[in-house]
Amino acid sequence: MPDRAPQPVDRPLPTDEARDLISLVRDIARREIAPKAAEEEDAGHFPRDVFRLLSESGLLGLPYDSEYGGGDQPYEVYLQVLEELAAARLTVGLGVSVHSLSCHALANYGTKEQQVEHLPAMIGGGLLGAYCLSEPSSGSDAASLRTKAVRDGEGWVITGTKAWITHGGVADFYTVLARSGGEGARGITAFLVPGDAEGLSAAPPEKKMGMKGSPTAQVHFDGVRVDDDRRIGDEGQGFAIALSALDSGRLGIAACAIGVAQAALDEAVAYATGREQFGRPISDFQGLRFMLADMATQIEAGRALYLAAARLRDAGRPFSKQAAMAKLLCTDTAMRVTTDAVQVLGGYGYTADFSVERYMREAKVLQIVEGTNQIQRMVIARHLAGPDSR
Repeated sequence: MPDRAPQPVDRPLPTDEARDLISLVRDIARREIAPKAAEEEDAGHFPRDVFRLLSESGLLGLPYDSEYGGGDQPYEVYLQVLEELAAARLTVGLGVSVHSLSCHALANYGTKEQQVEHLPAMIGGGLLGAYCLSEPSSGSDAASLRTKAVRDGEGWVITGTKAWITHGGVADFYTVLARSGGEGARGITAFLVPGDAEGLSAAPPEKKMGMKGSPTAQVHFDGVRVDDDRRIGDEGQGFAIALSALDSGRLGIAACAIGVAQAALDEAVAYATGREQFGRPISDFQGLRFMLADMATQIEAGRALYLAAARLRDAGRPFSKQAAMAKLLCTDTAMRVTTDAVQVLGGYGYTADFSVERYMREAKVLQIVEGTNQIQRMVIARHLAGPDSR
């Protein structure tokens, strides 16, 4: 039995434009992203040149309005683009997802004047964004954040530290959630802070087990002054804005997870059909064939779930529960599939000569970011049984 080259995913795309878009993304991934992924991840190199190329190609603002340079694409299409990018390199796929998350507040809650002034550069002008919600002492309990925003004349002064910020230190703008009022969720306001603002700095990037090419860092706000026209939404509306963004962002993480899982499955199939033991390909052995079948089935289920949630979003229907379900299932699937892919390759899977060990290390973080999978279960249960009675 000959070894099998990976086949492109047969995608359910709604338009010819969407099919052309996926073809463009696959071409960029094949030529510009995948060939350098392993080497640059090992070196901890952030591919800013790739993000510039994606911006020039119209791929950094796909779900946003064309009036501001976006692509007018439904989430059903945008998420499949993310999946393709993440399969080539998670640093890129997740980076595009985080950038879109960073634009969400202004695009959905900003004034017309704010959108006209800032969105074209943010979603189509080569800029890269970061999203600042988590803090050293408030991760899952984001409503307890301590970063302060204090009124000062016609503007605000922001002081505090944000943690686990993707693109921290390299972003051109930061969407920042800060406490402008009392304790709890109702005292939080959103701001758009330029990356070169005086008093803004980033700590050295965290040393992580995976995604070494994507800088994750604490971001410090030491009396950063912003004008009131950079406040997004009403005072005290910030936490609601943050939750709205996270619902969409979790779908991005789900799509990235399926991309990583698909890449791991492709490598496992190619290896299993080409590797011979006992005089025949190891893919002939039933135990291994069943592993591959289970991996493929889990990936298809995850893809179907995130697309179902995306279609709800595109139809303007509630999708928070389904977004949590998709994030939960898809990231758990990525962890299982990448672990099994390492097993299929045996000793070779444990070496850096094959990409499956990198996929396994990268999959782990997807179970943590934008709400741990334990938090996703709490969200889902709340939709099913109501709030915790305590």
